[in-house]
Amino acid sequence: MKGQKIGMLGAGNMAGALIRGMIAGGTVEAAQIGASDVRSDHLDDLAAEHGITKFAANDDLIAWSDVLVLAVKPQVIDRVLEASRNSFGPKTLVVSIAAGVPISVIESQLPPGVRVVRAMPNTAAIVLAGATGVAPGSHATPEDVELARALFDAVGRTVVLDESLIDAVTGLSGSGPAYVMLMIDALADGGVKVGLHRDTALLLAAQTVYGSAKLLLDTGEHPGRLKDMVTSPGGTAIAGLHTLESGGLRRTLIDAVDTATKRAIELGEIMSAKLDKGR
Repeated sequence: MKGQKIGMLGAGNMAGALIRGMIAGGTVEAAQIGASDVRSDHLDDLAAEHGITKFAANDDLIAWSDVLVLAVKPQVIDRVLEASRNSFGPKTLVVSIAAGVPISVIESQLPPGVRVVRAMPNTAAIVLAGATGVAPGSHATPEDVELARALFDAVGRTVVLDESLIDAVTGLSGSGPAYVMLMIDALADGGVKVGLHRDTALLLAAQTVYGSAKLLLDTGEHPGRLKDMVTSPGGTAIAGLHTLESGGLRRTLIDAVDTATKRAIELGEIMSAKLDKGR
């Protein structure tokens, strides 16, 4: 991304995570990043921390940017795009992280031919351990997709797929941190029940989840094989696993991803209808 100017339209948590990741990983330099936001305090904080360029007006940021990240809430994206429609040109690549807003709707709000890539990151990007799905729009080139991928690789791991699967990404990794936090909280409660101090139990639970995920990613082994490595005949792990299977943990997690995916589809349809009505 050398020489590319990256604009963040919206300076919230995700924009801040992307800025930190890109600078820390050497993907870009601070001078290559600009941002705008309705909340000047957010903008001031990011500029003070990272040395990026502040823009008071969205139109000025758009005109300056080679890559523009739409990091605004889905509820306001129609107003933002409508107000700045004429500022977009053919040179600008638009990367949208607005959850539930289809590429076709974004493209319809922009001048013909503007290249759009849709991305679904998750909150773990804040600690540079995010999981992101990226999908190209109808005008996006392979080079655009690789550029977007490099952007999100700076804050974790990225997969490229068809937009029809973005809602599935939302149901799995987009919503997944909430599921994992619930499991960590429950594991810590279990630790407290058997006598551990709350802080100790929470630390052990969180580190166990972190270490298990890292073991899987670093080794590339199937999770079933790694599970078997811990599970001795007649031992403690198989006794605990039996309880989890009896409680339906596996089915419950599958159902959670399925339900969240269906809700993502519903929200996308609602957002599309809203934006279509406003045109």
